[in-house]
Amino acid sequence: MPKRVLAATLAVVALLLSACGGSSAPAKFYGITHDAYTVPTDKLTDTEGKPFSLVSDTGKPLTLVFFGYTHCPDICGQVMNALASAMTRLSDHERSEVQVVFITTDPSRDTPTVLRHYLDHYNPAFEGLTGDLDTIAAIGKPLAVYVAQGQKLASGGYDLNTHSTQVTAIGSDDRSRVLWTMDTSSAQYASDIRSLLKQAS
Repeated sequence: MPKRVLAATLAVVALLLSACGGSSAPAKFYGITHDAYTVPTDKLTDTEGKPFSLVSDTGKPLTLVFFGYTHCPDICGQVMNALASAMTRLSDHERSEVQVVFITTDPSRDTPTVLRHYLDHYNPAFEGLTGDLDTIAAIGKPLAVYVAQGQKLASGGYDLNTHSTQVTAIGSDDRSRVLWTMDTSSAQYASDIRSLLKQAS
């Protein structure tokens, strides 16, 4: 093979290899990583009226937790819609490895029945938790969710407003190292969920 032809061939091969190598670069991560938070073992009540702990009753590689309330006029619906849409972007297997948990900050109104009806609007697989407000606040605090610092509702609960409106990711080791802000899109959630599941496998 003439040297000029060989050189041109090698140049094309090198270009193709560099293009393939570039495709393996890690995708952008949209969540905020932080030092590990330890998840409390306290139990609340799920939508079937049974005790539920974020530590002992999740049972999946990844649990996404959001604190809000069913009468919330804006932010809660925005976040829950994004999470529901994110789940539709995942494969059946990926969805089977993720649990979404909604913890109310307005327990006097958000009974298990109310929570179930609310969450069914988004995804019947989503779990809802209610219980004593002090216990809810105690669970939120180690996760940097400051329930008692929100706006007090007439019902006695709290609207977290611009404080603590994040979604928290809990791994199978019962630690949280990632959170997302309320402006995260469904595509961004789905991308990060895939990355977290790959890390856990």
